Amino acid sequence: MKHKIILDCDPGHDDAIAILLAARHPQIDLLAITTVAGNQAVEKTTHNALKVCSLANIRTVPIAMGMARPLLRPARHAANIHGLSGMDGPHIPEPDLALSPIHAVDLLIQLLLASAGDITLVPTGPLTNIATAIKQEPAIVPKIKAISLMGGAIGVGNVTSSAEFNIWVDPEAAAIVFNCGRPITMVPLEVTHQALATPAIVARLRAAQQPVATFAADLLVFFAETYQHVFGFAAPPVHDPCAVAAVIDPTIIQAKHMPVAIETVSELTAGRTVCDLYGTSSQPPQVRVGYALAVERFWEMVISTLLNS
Repeated sequence: MKHKIILDCDPGHDDAIAILLAARHPQIDLLAITTVAGNQAVEKTTHNALKVCSLANIRTVPIAMGMARPLLRPARHAANIHGLSGMDGPHIPEPDLALSPIHAVDLLIQLLLASAGDITLVPTGPLTNIATAIKQEPAIVPKIKAISLMGGAIGVGNVTSSAEFNIWVDPEAAAIVFNCGRPITMVPLEVTHQALATPAIVARLRAAQQPVATFAADLLVFFAETYQHVFGFAAPPVHDPCAVAAVIDPTIIQAKHMPVAIETVSELTAGRTVCDLYGTSSQPPQVRVGYALAVERFWEMVISTLLNS
C-alpha cells in the first residue's frame, strides 16, 4: 500500500529533489505540496515549487502557498546557501502550472479532516504551516498518521552553534509540532550530513542524459559551491529527501526514541532541539530521532527514482 503524504517545503535545492522523490517514487501517493517561507520568501519558494513540478511534468498534485513569516519572529532566509531566487544555479523555464486557490494551511486542514487518519506529513522547511493548522483546527491532530520532518540536530547546528535552520527560523512553531502527541521522526543534521552529493553522484545523474536527472545534477553543482564557501564541505549534504526516504523505508535511518524539547527563550540557544539522548529527564520519549543513514541505499533510492521519472 502506498504511503499518503503531504510535502510541506520551502524550495530550496534539496527541497526540489525531495519533491521529485515524493512525486515519482512508486510507494508514495503525494496528495499535495504546501509551501512556506524559509530558504527564501514564500512567494519565491512557491514559484520554485511550481517550476520544479512544471519541469518534471508533475501535474496532478495541488501546490498551495502558505505562511509568509514565522508565528512570532521576523522572517529569516538562507540566500547565502540557496541564492536570491531560493533555487539559483540551473536555468529552469517559467512554470506553466496554476497555483491552488486555497491557502496551504486551509488545504492541510481540509485534507486531514477528510482523511481516514492515513496521511503522513513531511515538513522539510520551518514548521509554521503545520503549527498554524494545529492551532487553527485542533481536530486535525488525531488525523495525522505521523510526521517525518527534516530539522534539528542532536549536537551542533548549522545556522548557529546550537540550532539547525528549519527549527531556528520558527522555534515556537516547532514547539507546537513536537508536542502535538503524534508519532514524529526527526531527521536531523547528524543524518543528512551523511547524504553527501559527491562528484560521483552528480556524474551518475549527468550520465543518464535525462532532463530531470540533469536538472538535479545542476542543482547539486550550485549547492556544492555555496556549501563549500559557507561551511567548507567538499560535497553538499542533501537534507530534505532524507525525510521522504524515511517514510518510504523507515529502516533507511537508524534512530532512537527520546524526549526532545525546543528552546524558544534563550537568545544564545533559540531553536535548539534539546535531545535527551541518555534519558536523564523525566519526560516521555515522544520523538524518534535519527542518527545514521544507510547511505548507499538512500542514493540508490533517489537516483533510481529520478532516472525513472
